Amino acid sequence: MKPLAVIGNVNIDLILGPAAPWPKAGTEIIVDHDELRVGGQAGNSALAWEGLGVEYEISANVGNDQFGRWLSEAFGARSSKWPVRPEGTTLSVGITHPDGERTFFTTRGHLPRFNLADVFAVLDGKTLAGGYALLCGAFLTEDLTQDYDALFDWADKNRITVALDTGWPLDGWTEENCQATRHWLSRCGVALMNEVETTTLAGMDDPAEAARALHALMPEGAIFVVKRGPDGALAIDADGKLVSAEAPKVMVVDTIGAGDVFNAGFLAALARSEPPAACLSAGTAVASRAISTLPRSYGPAPASEEAVR
Repeated sequence: MKPLAVIGNVNIDLILGPAAPWPKAGTEIIVDHDELRVGGQAGNSALAWEGLGVEYEISANVGNDQFGRWLSEAFGARSSKWPVRPEGTTLSVGITHPDGERTFFTTRGHLPRFNLADVFAVLDGKTLAGGYALLCGAFLTEDLTQDYDALFDWADKNRITVALDTGWPLDGWTEENCQATRHWLSRCGVALMNEVETTTLAGMDDPAEAARALHALMPEGAIFVVKRGPDGALAIDADGKLVSAEAPKVMVVDTIGAGDVFNAGFLAALARSEPPAACLSAGTAVASRAISTLPRSYGPAPASEEAVR
């Protein structure tokens, strides 16, 4: 199996809910569920690999507070070289709703100060040679984003394929953000974006057409993946062929981080040299399992569990 690593945002997620309707200002409501857990795109993908028993490395940073120490402890030896920033650790409060959607309130915290030196403090190019590095949280890790070209140069030098998941820009898909993302795609071997991000970035309504247009910006042999939630996923593969996979029908409990979990399942299959269609199926299966279990699980459903039809 080829080496795997993830680079990006790890923060605290405090999940509360479900809440409906949204409460009026100055009032208080009681919800049925709360959970304090590792969050952020990089954190969610890493937890999925952990749950799947996949070997990986993770490059991140933390804040100088009790939350930062808690995050480091959650990853054990893998976090031993994570830099500690003087800022407080970034915190996201996620309010879930009965329809499976969610609302986030997030502090800036430590994430903007994650930088290239932090990456090199953790990852060794020779160790990751020939493997995949999932790069995520582009619009949250400001210092690192400014050095993306240097990061891509390092990856190219060490034959590391970068898999990009930008996440949603805090200020939306402005022309500046679109131009930056198109440039990043020109340096990446894999793109992992959701349907709305793909169609918005390409300026097209059809996700397959949008994926094909964005795939044309990428290097030869690249793969562009579109995550479509309950509609599964599609991809333009290295040969320019459209492939797809359906998502199993499940009872949704918590969709937070579903796309990040998909990334983990997809890349784990890709690292095993499975074909793109099988990688899509692996990603959708892991993500579907995760969003339908509490506590969250990533592996196959036990035989005692009945499939939801």
